[in-house]
Amino acid sequence: MINLFSDEVRRNPYPLYDQLRSRSPVLHDPHTDMWMIFDYEGAKQTLSDLETFSSCLSMTAKHPTPQWLVFFDPPRHTKLRALITRAFTPRVVANLEPRIRELSRTFLDQTIEQGEMDLAEDFSVPLPMMVIAQMIGIPSADWPRFKRWSDGILRLSYTIRGFSDTEEMARASKEFATVVTEIGAYLPEVLEQRRAAPKDDLLTRLVEAEVDGERLTQEEILGFFQLLVVGGQETTTNLINNAILCLIENPDQLAHLRAAPDLLPSAIEEVLRYRSPFQWLFRATRREVTVHGQTIPAGKLVLAVIGSANRDPQQFRDADRFDITRDPNPHLAFGHGLHFCLGAPLARLEARIALGDLLERMQNFALANTEPWEPRKALHVHGPTHLRIRFQLGRRTMASA
Repeated sequence: MINLFSDEVRRNPYPLYDQLRSRSPVLHDPHTDMWMIFDYEGAKQTLSDLETFSSCLSMTAKHPTPQWLVFFDPPRHTKLRALITRAFTPRVVANLEPRIRELSRTFLDQTIEQGEMDLAEDFSVPLPMMVIAQMIGIPSADWPRFKRWSDGILRLSYTIRGFSDTEEMARASKEFATVVTEIGAYLPEVLEQRRAAPKDDLLTRLVEAEVDGERLTQEEILGFFQLLVVGGQETTTNLINNAILCLIENPDQLAHLRAAPDLLPSAIEEVLRYRSPFQWLFRATRREVTVHGQTIPAGKLVLAVIGSANRDPQQFRDADRFDITRDPNPHLAFGHGLHFCLGAPLARLEARIALGDLLERMQNFALANTEPWEPRKALHVHGPTHLRIRFQLGRRTMASA
């Protein structure tokens, strides 16, 4: 068995990716009966070829999955995405910028005078969590419950057969079931409130969204709510943490970025490629398919390993070098094709504001200890649960002056 899921490998999977990709870009793991695709072209094909690779895992691979948009195929996916896109417009995202800036400044103000912080716990976890909670329309009194739901949904990857031991699978399944029950009891009342008194939030937009005379059902809104609870924050959390790790490990690139702050958007894209927040995406084969000479039977679970694809030297020059000026940079960190991440613009905006503040207000930051960091509690996610850093104070904001 190839153990991609040990803490040691999850901290730095890239040497193993290189080895597997060069030896066999398509690999069958008999322990899980799962097929892994490690190269860029193969992963891109898996994400693009909807006729061959289905997102509906429960139908084709007999694997139970939540009723989320990411697990739907056309035509259902087409209808739901059209509805949800209308509630997730560029204007909605752009209007969040002042609030994101306020939250970023507030969280930094709480810890920056100490010269040391847990970047994850003190900043990069709560920032996007509060942004998405407010965007959805969750009252501030319910934020602790929202965090607990997020943690429970995040552990869903541990329920996949063969990825963890039986006890861990059972614990994760029970935790997810509890979260689903709690959300199922919570959400109908909130939706009824929005129908009676609409607000300027995402729940109201989802209640009111209509395409060709059709609105989202309560079950569909419930599924999208569950997906947003974790998907709306986990990418940004890991993007911020991974960016700081990349800059600490590559001081020449940090110096370049400080000298040329306009490179920040390009640097964010390189972090997305170099340390992809999500390392793989699931698909299931609708029919038998041959990829790189390997025949994958119908009805099999397929892992498009985008963390490996984004380090493929056939696609990226000096693929294992972190280069904030890389252009072009056609990474697959947000997926590809029909299922390209709806939240990508929000994640990029949050990262740009958060990293801009960190770079401006901190000088000479470094890891505060030499202990290996603990990976996040989701097997498909790449990033630390805690990241203690120390630093010297940079510029003070008006709020902290």
